[in-house]
Amino acid sequence: MSRIFVRWVEALSRACGVASVLLLVFAMLVVCQMILMRYVFRAATIWQTEAVVFGATAAIFLGAPYVLMTKGHVGVDFVQMLVKPRTRRWMDRVGAWLGLIFCSVMTVATGLHLFEALEGGWTTPSVAAVPLWMPLSPVVAGFALLCLQYVVEIIKLKEPQS
Repeated sequence: MSRIFVRWVEALSRACGVASVLLLVFAMLVVCQMILMRYVFRAATIWQTEAVVFGATAAIFLGAPYVLMTKGHVGVDFVQMLVKPRTRRWMDRVGAWLGLIFCSVMTVATGLHLFEALEGGWTTPSVAAVPLWMPLSPVVAGFALLCLQYVVEIIKLKEPQS
């Protein structure tokens, strides 16, 4: 059962990694379009800045589970290199549990914020008045998926070393 869960979560993390790349490409194209509109055609840009900021933010949060899965995050492993493998594994477990606790708290906190934004009909203070549930949803989803990926990391740490 746990192997199925691990495969499912890792497939989801990979899909989020692809979505993250596509969101960054989208943000880059919108920046290029904004420059073209503003400086070549002297036209107003209303929605572009928020689209870029929200797209890049969504890419960061939705891409986080993939980064955790591939161990792509920046880390200082000087202390881990000095200790024995058993101590290193223990440190990895503690780090994974602390990460899971932090992401769980953030999932709940951002979920409550999203709920308030939905209930209150909150929008951005710009001319575009984008409903805030749109940029908040990927943040909640990213933290929730990061929780799942941390559970997978904990499962992997419990398996015997090969």
